Amino acid sequence: MSDVPIEETTRFAPAFGADGLIPAVATDAADGRLLMLAYMNEAALRKTIETGEAHYWSRSRGELWRKGATSGHVQRVVEIRTDCDQDAIQLVVEQTGPACHTDRRSCFYRIVETPDGLKLIFKE
Repeated sequence: MSDVPIEETTRFAPAFGADGLIPAVATDAADGRLLMLAYMNEAALRKTIETGEAHYWSRSRGELWRKGATSGHVQRVVEIRTDCDQDAIQLVVEQTGPACHTDRRSCFYRIVETPDGLKLIFKE
């Protein structure tokens, strides 16, 4: 075991949660826009690294899925990053079509404004 803090090591050591999952955000390689948040298990991360296409773990269906397998909205992975303590993953992707299942470019299309209380605004 190394005495080097995880924040300073070059060793890739993803910290999966007790449920075996790690949160993963996908951002657009062209402009950095946040596209979506999903979860990966070890198999999804391995498959993503092996194929160069984003794979995730579906918590609702309890299965591995390749982004775009049915929709055609594939995410080609350009870069994989991890945060400082390696408990989150960022996939920098070239997105084909919309990333969101609602047919929007990003799953993060709602803006919450708080000056006069919470107000939910839909923006694309």
